Amino acid sequence: MSDKILIAGGTGLLGTRLSEMLIDGGYEVAHLSRTPDKYARYKTFKWDVQKGFIDENAIRYADYIVNLAGTSVSGEKWSAARKAEILHSRTHTTNLLCQYLEKTPHHVKGFLASSAVGIYGNSGDRLMMEESTYGSDFLSEVCKQWEHASWQVHNLGIRTVIFRIGIVLSNKGGALPQIAKPVKMLAGAPLGSGKQYVSWIHIDDLCRLYIKAIEDRQMQGVYNAVAPNPITNEELTRTLAKVMHKPMVFPNVPAFGLKLMMGEMSEIVLNSARVSATKVLQTGFTFEYSQVQEALESFYDKHS
Repeated sequence: MSDKILIAGGTGLLGTRLSEMLIDGGYEVAHLSRTPDKYARYKTFKWDVQKGFIDENAIRYADYIVNLAGTSVSGEKWSAARKAEILHSRTHTTNLLCQYLEKTPHHVKGFLASSAVGIYGNSGDRLMMEESTYGSDFLSEVCKQWEHASWQVHNLGIRTVIFRIGIVLSNKGGALPQIAKPVKMLAGAPLGSGKQYVSWIHIDDLCRLYIKAIEDRQMQGVYNAVAPNPITNEELTRTLAKVMHKPMVFPNVPAFGLKLMMGEMSEIVLNSARVSATKVLQTGFTFEYSQVQEALESFYDKHS
Protein backbone atom coordinates (compact mmCIF):
# COMPACT_ATOMS: atom_id res chain seq x y z
CA MET A 1 0.00 0.00 0.00
CA SER A 2 1.41 3.37 -0.94
CA ASP A 3 1.23 6.17 1.60
CA LYS A 4 -1.32 8.93 1.07
CA ILE A 5 -0.05 12.51 1.26
CA LEU A 6 -2.47 15.38 1.90
CA ILE A 7 -1.13 18.79 0.85
CA ALA A 8 -2.45 22.16 1.97
CA GLY A 9 -1.26 24.78 -0.50
CA GLY A 10 -0.82 22.13 -3.16
CA THR A 11 -1.41 24.37 -6.16
CA GLY A 12 1.37 26.85 -5.34
CA LEU A 13 4.86 26.78 -6.85
CA LEU A 14 6.26 24.29 -4.35
CA GLY A 15 3.06 22.25 -3.95
CA THR A 16 2.79 21.70 -7.70
CA ARG A 17 6.33 20.37 -8.05
CA LEU A 18 6.13 18.33 -4.83
CA SER A 19 2.89 16.70 -5.99
CA GLU A 20 4.55 15.63 -9.28
CA MET A 21 7.61 14.23 -7.49
CA LEU A 22 5.48 12.36 -4.93
CA ILE A 23 3.43 10.74 -7.71
CA ASP A 24 6.68 9.78 -9.47
CA GLY A 25 7.83 8.26 -6.18
CA GLY A 26 4.75 6.03 -6.00
CA TYR A 27 2.75 8.00 -3.42
CA GLU A 28 -0.90 8.95 -3.61
CA VAL A 29 -1.56 12.70 -3.40
CA ALA A 30 -4.61 14.75 -2.46
CA HIS A 31 -5.00 18.51 -2.06
CA LEU A 32 -7.08 20.64 0.25
CA SER A 33 -8.94 23.22 -1.81
CA ARG A 34 -11.52 25.94 -1.26
CA THR A 35 -13.11 24.91 -4.56
CA PRO A 36 -12.72 21.15 -5.04
CA ASP A 37 -12.96 20.10 -8.66
CA LYS A 38 -13.75 16.51 -9.49
CA TYR A 39 -11.82 16.91 -12.75
CA ALA A 40 -8.69 18.19 -11.01
CA ARG A 41 -5.44 16.34 -11.55
CA TYR A 42 -5.37 15.30 -7.88
CA LYS A 43 -8.07 14.16 -5.51
CA THR A 44 -9.34 17.29 -3.72
CA PHE A 45 -11.06 17.77 -0.36
CA LYS A 46 -12.84 20.96 0.59
CA TRP A 47 -11.61 23.30 3.29
CA ASP A 48 -12.56 26.86 4.17
CA VAL A 49 -10.16 28.52 6.57
CA GLN A 50 -12.40 31.61 7.00
CA LYS A 51 -15.25 29.40 8.15
CA GLY A 52 -13.00 27.06 10.11
CA PHE A 53 -14.02 24.02 8.06
CA ILE A 54 -12.15 20.97 6.73
CA ASP A 55 -13.83 17.92 5.18
CA GLU A 56 -13.06 15.31 7.85
CA ASN A 57 -12.54 12.72 5.10
CA ALA A 58 -9.33 14.57 4.24
CA ILE A 59 -7.92 13.99 7.72
CA ARG A 60 -9.03 10.35 7.65
CA TYR A 61 -7.44 9.90 4.21
CA ALA A 62 -3.95 11.09 5.12
CA ASP A 63 -0.90 9.14 6.20
CA TYR A 64 1.10 12.38 6.07
CA ILE A 65 0.09 16.03 5.92
CA VAL A 66 2.26 18.65 4.22
CA ASN A 67 1.34 22.24 5.04
CA LEU A 68 2.51 24.74 2.41
CA ALA A 69 -0.42 27.16 2.74
CA GLY A 70 0.31 30.89 2.98
CA THR A 71 -0.08 34.11 1.01
CA SER A 72 3.00 35.22 -0.94
CA VAL A 73 5.15 37.69 1.01
CA SER A 74 6.34 39.38 -2.17
CA GLY A 75 3.08 39.75 -4.10
CA GLU A 76 2.31 43.36 -3.21
CA LYS A 77 3.35 46.16 -0.83
CA TRP A 78 2.97 45.49 2.88
CA SER A 79 -0.02 47.53 3.97
CA ALA A 80 -1.37 46.78 7.45
CA ALA A 81 -4.09 44.62 5.84
CA ARG A 82 -1.55 42.77 3.69
CA LYS A 83 0.65 42.06 6.71
CA ALA A 84 -2.34 40.68 8.62
CA GLU A 85 -3.13 38.45 5.62
CA ILE A 86 0.48 37.19 5.40
CA LEU A 87 0.40 36.23 9.08
CA HIS A 88 -3.12 34.79 9.27
CA SER A 89 -2.85 32.80 6.05
CA ARG A 90 -0.10 30.85 7.85
CA THR A 91 -1.22 30.67 11.47
CA HIS A 92 -4.97 30.18 10.89
CA THR A 93 -4.47 27.36 8.38
CA THR A 94 -2.04 25.60 10.72
CA ASN A 95 -4.31 26.04 13.75
CA LEU A 96 -7.25 24.68 11.77
CA LEU A 97 -5.32 21.56 10.70
CA CYS A 98 -4.30 21.07 14.32
CA GLN A 99 -7.90 21.37 15.61
CA TYR A 100 -9.09 18.77 13.11
CA LEU A 101 -6.22 16.41 13.93
CA GLU A 102 -7.25 16.67 17.56
CA LYS A 103 -10.93 15.90 17.05
CA THR A 104 -10.97 13.52 14.04
CA PRO A 105 -10.00 9.84 14.25
CA HIS A 106 -6.99 9.53 11.94
CA HIS A 107 -3.80 7.57 11.17
CA VAL A 108 -1.50 10.50 10.38
CA LYS A 109 2.13 9.46 10.90
CA GLY A 110 3.80 12.78 10.23
CA PHE A 111 3.15 16.50 9.82
CA LEU A 112 5.51 18.44 7.56
CA ALA A 113 5.35 22.15 8.14
CA SER A 114 6.97 25.18 6.55
CA SER A 115 8.69 28.26 7.90
CA ALA A 116 11.39 30.50 6.46
CA VAL A 117 14.95 31.63 7.07
CA GLY A 118 13.35 35.05 7.62
CA ILE A 119 13.03 33.95 11.26
CA TYR A 120 16.69 34.93 11.78
CA GLY A 121 16.05 38.52 10.72
CA ASN A 122 18.87 40.57 9.23
CA SER A 123 21.81 38.57 10.58
CA GLY A 124 24.70 39.98 8.54
CA ASP A 125 27.45 37.46 7.81
CA ARG A 126 26.93 35.34 10.94
CA LEU A 127 26.23 31.70 10.07
CA MET A 128 22.79 30.94 11.49
CA MET A 129 22.05 27.49 12.93
CA GLU A 130 18.63 26.17 13.96
CA GLU A 131 19.40 27.20 17.59
CA SER A 132 20.49 30.75 16.66
CA THR A 133 18.66 33.81 17.97
CA TYR A 134 15.64 35.09 16.07
CA GLY A 135 15.22 38.48 14.47
CA SER A 136 12.62 41.02 15.56
CA ASP A 137 11.31 42.34 12.24
CA PHE A 138 7.96 41.53 10.65
CA LEU A 139 8.99 38.32 8.83
CA SER A 140 10.73 36.99 11.96
CA GLU A 141 7.51 37.50 13.93
CA VAL A 142 5.48 35.75 11.24
CA CYS A 143 7.84 32.75 11.27
CA LYS A 144 7.85 32.54 15.08
CA GLN A 145 4.05 32.45 15.26
CA TRP A 146 3.85 30.05 12.30
CA GLU A 147 6.29 27.60 13.92
CA HIS A 148 4.50 27.90 17.25
CA ALA A 149 1.24 26.91 15.51
CA SER A 150 2.93 23.93 13.79
CA TRP A 151 4.52 22.73 17.02
CA GLN A 152 1.03 22.22 18.50
CA VAL A 153 0.73 19.22 16.16
CA HIS A 154 3.84 17.73 17.80
CA ASN A 155 2.05 18.13 21.14
CA LEU A 156 -0.69 15.82 19.81
CA GLY A 157 1.96 13.11 19.53
CA ILE A 158 2.43 13.36 15.76
CA ARG A 159 5.99 13.47 14.40
CA THR A 160 6.47 17.04 13.24
CA VAL A 161 9.16 18.44 10.93
CA ILE A 162 9.42 22.19 10.27
CA PHE A 163 11.52 23.41 7.34
CA ARG A 164 12.92 26.94 7.45
CA ILE A 165 13.03 27.53 3.73
CA GLY A 166 15.48 29.81 1.95
CA ILE A 167 14.91 31.49 -1.42
CA VAL A 168 13.44 28.72 -3.61
CA LEU A 169 15.02 28.68 -7.06
CA SER A 170 12.61 27.80 -9.86
CA ASN A 171 12.02 29.28 -13.30
CA LYS A 172 8.26 28.75 -12.87
CA GLY A 173 7.77 31.43 -10.21
CA GLY A 174 9.01 32.83 -6.93
CA ALA A 175 12.05 35.11 -6.74
CA LEU A 176 14.20 33.83 -9.61
CA PRO A 177 12.17 35.04 -12.63
CA GLN A 178 11.97 38.47 -10.96
CA ILE A 179 15.76 38.57 -10.56
CA ALA A 180 16.31 37.18 -14.07
CA LYS A 181 14.08 39.70 -15.84
CA PRO A 182 16.40 42.74 -15.53
CA VAL A 183 19.44 40.53 -16.29
CA LYS A 184 17.73 39.34 -19.48
CA MET A 185 17.07 42.97 -20.44
CA LEU A 186 20.77 43.83 -19.82
CA ALA A 187 19.85 45.80 -16.71
CA GLY A 188 20.97 43.34 -14.05
CA ALA A 189 22.45 44.93 -10.94
CA PRO A 190 23.15 43.90 -7.36
CA LEU A 191 20.62 45.23 -4.83
CA GLY A 192 21.71 47.56 -2.04
CA SER A 193 25.32 46.87 -1.04
CA GLY A 194 25.09 43.47 -2.78
CA LYS A 195 26.95 42.06 0.24
CA GLN A 196 23.83 40.69 1.94
CA TYR A 197 23.72 36.90 1.99
CA VAL A 198 21.10 34.89 0.14
CA SER A 199 20.38 31.38 1.42
CA TRP A 200 18.84 29.51 -1.48
CA ILE A 201 17.65 26.02 -2.42
CA HIS A 202 16.77 24.44 -5.77
CA ILE A 203 13.06 23.56 -5.86
CA ASP A 204 13.78 19.89 -6.65
CA ASP A 205 16.13 19.58 -3.67
CA LEU A 206 13.47 21.14 -1.46
CA CYS A 207 10.88 18.63 -2.69
CA ARG A 208 13.33 15.77 -2.12
CA LEU A 209 13.83 17.10 1.39
CA TYR A 210 10.07 16.94 2.09
CA ILE A 211 10.02 13.39 0.72
CA LYS A 212 13.01 12.48 2.92
CA ALA A 213 11.14 13.83 5.94
CA ILE A 214 8.21 11.55 5.11
CA GLU A 215 10.46 8.51 4.79
CA ASP A 216 13.03 9.15 7.53
CA ARG A 217 11.29 8.57 10.86
CA GLN A 218 14.33 9.93 12.72
CA MET A 219 13.67 13.43 11.39
CA GLN A 220 11.84 15.61 13.88
CA GLY A 221 11.86 19.28 14.81
CA VAL A 222 13.29 22.24 12.92
CA TYR A 223 15.65 22.10 9.92
CA ASN A 224 17.07 24.82 7.73
CA ALA A 225 16.03 23.98 4.16
CA VAL A 226 18.90 25.69 2.34
CA ALA A 227 21.73 24.53 0.07
CA PRO A 228 25.15 24.26 1.75
CA ASN A 229 26.67 27.30 -0.02
CA PRO A 230 24.91 30.61 0.67
CA ILE A 231 26.09 33.44 -1.59
CA THR A 232 25.83 37.21 -1.60
CA ASN A 233 23.22 39.06 -3.62
CA GLU A 234 26.01 40.33 -5.89
CA GLU A 235 27.36 36.80 -6.50
CA LEU A 236 23.84 35.60 -7.31
CA THR A 237 23.28 38.40 -9.82
CA ARG A 238 26.71 37.92 -11.42
CA THR A 239 26.34 34.14 -11.67
CA LEU A 240 22.91 34.54 -13.24
CA ALA A 241 24.31 37.02 -15.79
CA LYS A 242 27.11 34.56 -16.57
CA VAL A 243 24.73 31.63 -17.02
CA MET A 244 22.45 33.75 -19.23
CA HIS A 245 25.42 35.15 -21.17
CA LYS A 246 24.48 38.72 -20.35
CA PRO A 247 26.85 41.51 -19.30
CA MET A 248 26.61 43.22 -15.91
CA VAL A 249 26.82 46.89 -16.75
CA PHE A 250 24.76 48.65 -14.13
CA PRO A 251 25.90 49.90 -10.72
CA ASN A 252 24.15 48.60 -7.60
CA VAL A 253 20.54 49.60 -7.07
CA PRO A 254 20.75 51.81 -3.96
CA ALA A 255 18.99 50.57 -0.83
CA PHE A 256 17.08 53.85 -0.36
CA GLY A 257 15.59 53.48 -3.85
CA LEU A 258 14.41 49.96 -3.05
CA LYS A 259 12.91 51.17 0.23
CA LEU A 260 11.05 53.95 -1.60
CA MET A 261 9.75 51.54 -4.19
CA MET A 262 8.94 48.54 -2.01
CA GLY A 263 8.49 50.04 1.46
CA GLU A 264 8.99 47.61 4.34
CA MET A 265 8.86 44.71 1.85
CA SER A 266 12.42 45.69 0.78
CA GLU A 267 13.51 43.62 3.85
CA ILE A 268 13.06 40.58 1.64
CA VAL A 269 15.92 41.59 -0.66
CA LEU A 270 18.04 43.76 1.67
CA ASN A 271 18.17 41.52 4.76
CA SER A 272 21.17 39.23 4.98
CA ALA A 273 20.61 35.55 5.81
CA ARG A 274 23.65 33.28 5.87
CA VAL A 275 22.09 30.04 6.99
CA SER A 276 23.71 26.67 7.76
CA ALA A 277 22.68 23.41 6.08
CA THR A 278 24.68 21.26 8.54
CA LYS A 279 21.71 19.72 10.36
CA VAL A 280 20.06 18.59 7.10
CA LEU A 281 23.38 17.19 5.83
CA GLN A 282 23.74 15.23 9.10
CA THR A 283 20.53 13.33 8.25
CA GLY A 284 22.38 11.88 5.25
CA PHE A 285 20.53 14.03 2.73
CA THR A 286 22.53 14.82 -0.39
CA PHE A 287 21.89 17.94 -2.44
CA GLU A 288 21.69 17.52 -6.18
CA TYR A 289 22.46 21.24 -6.47
CA SER A 290 24.89 22.48 -3.83
CA GLN A 291 26.42 25.29 -5.94
CA VAL A 292 24.31 28.14 -7.25
CA GLN A 293 25.79 28.03 -10.75
CA GLU A 294 24.66 24.43 -11.39
CA ALA A 295 21.24 25.28 -9.92
CA LEU A 296 20.84 28.24 -12.27
CA GLU A 297 22.10 26.26 -15.26
CA SER A 298 19.34 23.71 -14.67
CA PHE A 299 16.81 26.47 -15.47
CA TYR A 300 18.57 28.74 -17.92
CA ASP A 301 20.10 26.76 -20.72
CA LYS A 302 23.75 27.73 -21.23
CA HIS A 303 22.97 28.85 -24.78
CA SER A 304 19.93 30.99 -24.03
